[in-house]
Amino acid sequence: MAASSAADLSQIVKAYDVRGVVPDQWGESLAELFGSAFVQVTGADAIVVGHDMRPSSPGLSGAFARGAAARGADVTMIGLCSTDQLYSASGRLDLPGAMFTASHNPARYNGIKLCRAGATPVGQDTGLTEIRELVESWIASGGPAPVAAPGAVTERETLDDYASHLLSLVDLAAIRPLKVVVDAGNGMGGHTVPKVFAALPVELVPMYFELDGTFPNHEANPLDPKNLVDLQKRVREEGADIGLAFDGDADRCFVVDERGEGVSPSAVTALVAARELARNGGGVVIHNLITSWSVPEVVREHGGTPVRTRVGHSFIKEEMARSGAIFGGEHSAHYYFRDFWNADTGMLAALHVLAALGTHEGPLSDLVERYDRYAASGEINSTVEDQAGRMAAVREAFAARDGVTFDTLDGLTVSTADWWFNLRPSNTESLLRLNVEARDETTMSALRDEVLGLVRNG
Repeated sequence: MAASSAADLSQIVKAYDVRGVVPDQWGESLAELFGSAFVQVTGADAIVVGHDMRPSSPGLSGAFARGAAARGADVTMIGLCSTDQLYSASGRLDLPGAMFTASHNPARYNGIKLCRAGATPVGQDTGLTEIRELVESWIASGGPAPVAAPGAVTERETLDDYASHLLSLVDLAAIRPLKVVVDAGNGMGGHTVPKVFAALPVELVPMYFELDGTFPNHEANPLDPKNLVDLQKRVREEGADIGLAFDGDADRCFVVDERGEGVSPSAVTALVAARELARNGGGVVIHNLITSWSVPEVVREHGGTPVRTRVGHSFIKEEMARSGAIFGGEHSAHYYFRDFWNADTGMLAALHVLAALGTHEGPLSDLVERYDRYAASGEINSTVEDQAGRMAAVREAFAARDGVTFDTLDGLTVSTADWWFNLRPSNTESLLRLNVEARDETTMSALRDEVLGLVRNG
């Protein structure tokens, strides 16, 4: 058995996946139990399993497959893939899926992202808690009893189908030639980008496409600005039209304009929303509560209905399914599409940006200006032990001001006609996360500094 036990499984089972240090927190024997439990809880008679390029991923995914087969399920192994490629396989094959990745986390981590057939998410309230409890019971009892008829494990290639489906959803036939720099961060973008981009009229400048789960160049986490520096420099050196950066499992994509300046994920959300609304003749668009005011404004301007949700993968997907939304976007550069089984795919969002830029006469910075209307702080983390106490102090500080409204959908959102901020606790760390937006940079900066002072100096 790996180092994990029934007592500490809760530390690696989070909101919608399993993630921890290998082998200190978990390893192949535990992965095998998770495979068995996944099959038993979902009742699946067949599943699909993929993995990223981390050194521990092939062993963990193989162990999971053995556990699943031992409970009677047939297992289709698709090998190296991005997370959205696994979702595509789950959707096309109509099978529950397991993706072995720790996304943007450092090399010593690994994990599993789980979904039911059709890429429907598995979260704490939709099976993950039952899976954890079943694994805990098996650890205590010595393991599950064998079944009479184990399943078979076979292999299947799915990259071609994944690329074909994405390219069927965006019209790129008439775009002008573009020079595109892509930083794969030694992650799975190095696997998917060459296949998807092969048919496009673009000059591709690849960076760090070698699959290497030790991340020798920089962490595959483009949400951290320091990991975009190489891409920004290369875009300027090459005189490129656009830069794209993918995270480790390539389900998120960040965009850099021709000047090497980052494009806000909110602006990308608004741009893609406008295109999807035009393609579908209207519809519902989901956005979380810390995306820019620009997003619901653009959605309404293009005949759509914006719906605001809490921050997080599981909340977005749940609302996508409930409302029949055509698209959803988050500040973290997760983009969800109805025509991609309500799952998130940074690659499809990137194709939409390329399509928009390729039919626009000016540069990307000019194109996104119409979607990036306000001054924003980005997410700022503060280490705080008494999270509830600090949030109460912030609320008290703003309570007596005219025109202020409060919202507790997710943490604390404080708004006026000219600005808003959201302060919410991390689910896994002693952090408060702050996002601020205002109509001008001076107001935003002053508000940001005031709230940080209350949070950090209380």
